[in-house]
Amino acid sequence: MSTTVTSSLADRLRGANKPEGRRRLSYPVVMLILAGGLILLAALRALTGANDLTSSGQYGSALAAAVPIGLAGLGGLWAERSGVVNIGLEGMMMLGSFGAGWMGWQHGPWVAALAGVIGGALGGLLHAVATVTFGVDHIISGVAMNILALGVTQYAAKTLFGGQGSAALAAGGNDKQSPPMADMSNFSIPGLDDWLQSLEKHHWFLVSDAAGILRGFTSQVSWLTIVAAALFVVTFFVLWRTSFGLRLRSCGESPVAAESLGVNVYTYKYAAVVVSGALAGLGGAFLAIGTHMYSDGQTGGRGYIGLATMISGNWRPGGVAMSAGLFGFMDSLQLRSGGPTVHALLLLVAVLLLGLALWRFRGGKLKPAVVSAVIAALLIVWYAASKSVPLELVESTPYLVTLLVLALFSQRLRMPKADGKPYRKGQGK
Repeated sequence: MSTTVTSSLADRLRGANKPEGRRRLSYPVVMLILAGGLILLAALRALTGANDLTSSGQYGSALAAAVPIGLAGLGGLWAERSGVVNIGLEGMMMLGSFGAGWMGWQHGPWVAALAGVIGGALGGLLHAVATVTFGVDHIISGVAMNILALGVTQYAAKTLFGGQGSAALAAGGNDKQSPPMADMSNFSIPGLDDWLQSLEKHHWFLVSDAAGILRGFTSQVSWLTIVAAALFVVTFFVLWRTSFGLRLRSCGESPVAAESLGVNVYTYKYAAVVVSGALAGLGGAFLAIGTHMYSDGQTGGRGYIGLATMISGNWRPGGVAMSAGLFGFMDSLQLRSGGPTVHALLLLVAVLLLGLALWRFRGGKLKPAVVSAVIAALLIVWYAASKSVPLELVESTPYLVTLLVLALFSQRLRMPKADGKPYRKGQGK
């Protein structure tokens, strides 16, 4: 019976996900794209002198910035693949960061990470009760979750960290932050770090650029980053290679059909949303552990950016990872390098837009091609007429990139068919 149900679900999902004349990228093509990107970055670095474009410090910071965003996006993927929109990722990250700060100063960073997971999972459970059991609109429930989490964490911080005579206050806490916690150890590949550093400092074309990027990903990496990377692999395996994942995804495509084949839709939706909250909570815990404490406003909208990575990543773990990496790179860039390096990126964006214009022209899309070419020309003029970018624009770079990516890829995305739609048990009978 189980094999029959799984087979039927697989047939229906294949029909729902049938590509419309689009070829999937093969691994050799992906590797060629990555190699082309590396050559383009190396050439840009050599041309502009913006060495931070391929420095190990830049990519190490980008990796750290991408992890909480990626975990939030991965959490959103779990929920929406089951058909539940999770706008409350930001609030679940808040609960995770607070839980990590509360337990971390007393028991260390690993207990802090576990507390963050539990805090986020509780937020996910509350969202599941509202949306799955009581049928509350998913957007309203998510917004309410964000507001509730903000109030709860601020009140709890005043009570637990800033209370008169409390141990937390004596240890350095206050109304806005927890006492500091111990540092989490980092991981480096033995013998590789020094060799890559020696190559990077010579600034040789392509060789030093590749060494800098590789060193950023292999030197002084938090163990929690490695856990996050493993979670992406586990998510892909569970959702796309197991019968559990097949049934969960069927709930997001056609819950009525899934129910007709014997799937308990409510159970799968609950499981997905709780896991979603746990992943977002781990992202919040990563922020607290990285700064050694919880602080008010620590998430800084990363839950919303995580939601954007899920959409631009087309509800796939690999896409979420790449989008999170892009946003993490831009976030790190504006924090580390400021105007000069962002100024150099104007030239890179112009080149990419010219390539996009050519591609659209070859596809017979004349008007989009002309628009892309005109924007590219304006960026080249801007780059030639200036030496830096205003600070206000630098600080908004991650958010501008979010909007740009969503605008460029919105027509190529396909969300689960039943995502966000109300479902009541037995409605297909």
